[in-house]
Order: sequence, then structure tokens, then C-alpha cells
Amino acid sequence: MTPKVSIIMGSTSDLPVMEEAAKILDEFEIPFEINALSAHRTPQQAMDFARGAYERGIRVIIAGAGGAAHLPGVVAALTPLPVIGVPVKASISLDGWDSLLSIVQMPPGIPVATVGIDGAKNAGILAAQILATGDENVMEKMRSFKAGLESKIVKANEDLKKVKYKFKTN
Repeated sequence: MTPKVSIIMGSTSDLPVMEEAAKILDEFEIPFEINALSAHRTPQQAMDFARGAYERGIRVIIAGAGGAAHLPGVVAALTPLPVIGVPVKASISLDGWDSLLSIVQMPPGIPVATVGIDGAKNAGILAAQILATGDENVMEKMRSFKAGLESKIVKANEDLKKVKYKFKTN
């Protein structure tokens, strides 16, 4: 099975966040890989990965990083593939804000789609949506997923109707 999505992170300490993307890709039955790469500690490996990803069958890259969060931008600079950045609230970060701003503020020509701090689940969903544009099977799963989100809110409103307050009008 050839991976279509690559999940990369600056270090394995990011795995508790990044595995949320893996869970979504598993749910959508999208083949993926997970690797630790560092723009600072393994720059040659990161460069080789980014330049060769398309030829290996990768179609979307999800890159998580904390602190200065250079990995998503470096990879985006070296590949024609869409890169989704996940700012990770790391032990060395400023509550994740430094990571968020490092990833979202890319120079013109080097876009990185950026999700919220520790938002790997949304990164997985976005990767699935990107792939769904060219894969009817994934599109059908996405439609079902979205319908499930709607039904959760419909049920929540039914449950809220049962909550009683003296001045509640609905």
C-alpha cells in the first residue's frame, strides 16, 4: 500500500498531538505514513523527503512543529504538494502562539494551510477533503462524515429542549 498522506513532526514528543490526524486518516481508509523529521537537526533528510514526496506517491503533507516551527515552511518551500501545518504547543513554546505565527506567516509563494494550535484532527480532515476532490470513494466518506457532524448537533438541540430553567423559552 502506497501512502497518499505523510504526517511529519519535528520530534516524537509531538506524537500525542499528531496522532489525531492519523486517527482521521485511518477512519477514512487513506494510506499514510508517520515520520519524525527536523528542519534543524536533520535538514538534509527533511530536504530529501520534501523533494521526493510526490514521486513516492504522497499527495498531501501534514507537518507538525512546536517552538519556531520551521518544518512546515521548509517542506512547503521544497515541494509542489499542499502542506498543512499543525502548530504544536510544545514544552519550549509560548503556549503554541510562536508555532502558530511561524507557520501561518509564510512569505508569498510558499503557502502552508494552517490549522489551530494542536489541531491535527482538522489537519487530517483537510487532507481527506483535498484527496476527496479526485477520489469519489473518499468523497463519499467525507459526505457521510459531514452528515454525522450535522446529526450530532440536531441531537444536541433535542437534548437541550429537555433542560429546564425557570426563564428558558425553548
